[in-house]
Amino acid sequence: MSSERVRFIYRLKPGAGEEYDRAHTRVPEELLDLLSEAGISDYTIWRHEEILVCEFHSAIGFENSHQLLSASDVQRRWTESLTHLFEKIDDNGQPLWLRQVFRFEGTSPQS
Repeated sequence: MSSERVRFIYRLKPGAGEEYDRAHTRVPEELLDLLSEAGISDYTIWRHEEILVCEFHSAIGFENSHQLLSASDVQRRWTESLTHLFEKIDDNGQPLWLRQVFRFEGTSPQS
């Protein structure tokens, strides 16, 4: 098991952004608990119109986290509640998975 950052893109249907935003102001506590149990932290979602960029850290590796989430009724209910908002990106209903090509971890300038 190795820790990793995971990044992906989804596309919302036209006009679905506000509903998507509202849903994320009331994420169920049981889903947040499940994410923690699945080793996920620092989960961030950015939205520009209908484009979503999502990123999280998995302490146990993406595949292990994904298996735990996929087996959960909590995750299944959350996903089903949002499915109508998404455009289909590929034939499997998967997001576009992003591969890191550059990262600069510079230091802060001295004060």
